[in-house]
Amino acid sequence: MTDPDRSPPERGVTERSAPESRDDSPRDLALAELSEQIERLGRSFGQLSRRDRMREDAFEQLYAELRQYKEDFIFQQEKPLLLDLLLFHDSLCWFRTRLDAGEMSPEVVSDHFQYLIDEFLEVMYRRDVLPMERSERFDRKTQKAMKVVYTPERSQDFKVSEVLRRGFTRAGSVLRAENVVLHRYRADALGQGSPGQGSPGQGSPGQGSTGQDD
Repeated sequence: MTDPDRSPPERGVTERSAPESRDDSPRDLALAELSEQIERLGRSFGQLSRRDRMREDAFEQLYAELRQYKEDFIFQQEKPLLLDLLLFHDSLCWFRTRLDAGEMSPEVVSDHFQYLIDEFLEVMYRRDVLPMERSERFDRKTQKAMKVVYTPERSQDFKVSEVLRRGFTRAGSVLRAENVVLHRYRADALGQGSPGQGSPGQGSPGQGSTGQDD
């Protein structure tokens, strides 16, 4: 029997079941999951980028602080020396003023000039810089022969004739070698300097070089 409450289908149209929703298809689900993963990766990269910027900012700040600390440390180390040099500069200016005024005799000038030398040596002494002790015999470790004076006396061989420039040490080590004029033995020498003989090693046959280097 035919259900009287059911309308007959229109002509040419057949009954079909409703299609499945496209949102529930495997392809759409995969695309949605991929999109979500991409969003998560984007958020992760954003966080990493912010962390990298923070890390770079922290390193730059640390570098600036270290550089400032280094500059301050160097200044504090140099400051005592600079102050001493300024005091020495004041003494030089005072000495120059007295010279220009003509208020000092030659003896007083000599005394004051020696005072300036002593004041400068005091500045060096505070930094453990000391003048070398005088040595009659040539010492290749602390001295440098700038000129040779030949002598017929064997007892004078390798003796220092004159100090041209004083040497200095710091903490027991050579800071600047002492420049000297050196006696070398030669049988036919007349005790005069030898022009052009700048090296102690150019003496008489059998006399070797001192081995002094710069």
